[in-house]
Amino acid sequence: MIKDKKLSYIALVPFLISMALNFPFPHKNPYGVEIASVLNIPITTVNGFNYVGITSFLLLILSLYLLVKSLKKYHVRSVLIAIMVAIFTPPIVASTFQKTIATGIYAISYESQESICNFEMKNETTLHGVCELPFENYSRNSNQFTIEFYERYPFEDDVRMESLMNNDAPYEVRLRGKERKRVMIETDIDVSQMENHIDGGQASSVTIIIKSGEKTRKL
Repeated sequence: MIKDKKLSYIALVPFLISMALNFPFPHKNPYGVEIASVLNIPITTVNGFNYVGITSFLLLILSLYLLVKSLKKYHVRSVLIAIMVAIFTPPIVASTFQKTIATGIYAISYESQESICNFEMKNETTLHGVCELPFENYSRNSNQFTIEFYERYPFEDDVRMESLMNNDAPYEVRLRGKERKRVMIETDIDVSQMENHIDGGQASSVTIIIKSGEKTRKL
């Protein structure tokens, strides 16, 4: 089946790099996006194309080409299997690691799709904010961490409504071992000195930052 073993091994290099760039842990964004952010490398082009995604895709295509060249037969079958592995392996590995081996805040799961923040005026100068954030601690040990809110969503320029919750941030949270909990966060925000402040509203799929000591996760 294998015509050129050396070429098949070489094909693994761009294949593994491609998967690593799309690895969804420990942050919400893929690992490649986080690296680019840290190094101040532009994430998208002016036309909205994602550099990291394009790079990952090209590396995958290169690995598949090298794989096909290294095989005597079963080309289509091998390519389909490789594509399935590339798509499903990163999230499965990340989920398995978090549920079995991870400790501390790395064992904390956050369901951003189920999160929600509501705002309403308490009086003429005070805006009241309430956020419900669902967490699960996969570790057997208790975990304590703090929560902050993004001033802007990653790689966006617009200020987000929920950033008003940083008025009293960071917020302390403690989860017992194996505990699943909807954490309620409330704060009163003085808007008397703010121009064009909101009078109320709702935000969902809230992006947050959790910290414990030197460890940080962007979720």
